[in-house]
Amino acid sequence: MRICVTSEGDNLEAKVDSRFGRCRYFIMTDPDTLEFEAISNPNIESMGGVGIQSAQLVSSKEAKAVLTGNVGPNAFQTLQAAGIEVFTNISGTVREAIEKFKKGEFKAVSGPSVSSHAGMPSRKNNSG
Repeated sequence: MRICVTSEGDNLEAKVDSRFGRCRYFIMTDPDTLEFEAISNPNIESMGGVGIQSAQLVSSKEAKAVLTGNVGPNAFQTLQAAGIEVFTNISGTVREAIEKFKKGEFKAVSGPSVSSHAGMPSRKNNSG
């Protein structure tokens, strides 16, 4: 089974990224062997649709679960449609998150943890 952990860096010692769609890296790993592939998120600077695009990327890598800080409604719906379980409110290092996942310490969520566009960079003087 392959799982995906959103990450601020490209290795198992990096911190879990609190954002799904705009995370820096997706760490695709086999939790049993800890073999992993770090994928730089191509959607991090995109203007819109990043949750869906990121979810499609994770699905294309055949992940069965996602460990992340937060996930928005569009990403959640796309992941759910692909049969991928979502675990939110994850923190610590990627390695720690994988170990806790293996021990069954996390519970899959049944909905998004943040509203749409929650991971967008804030813009000053935005009146709309």
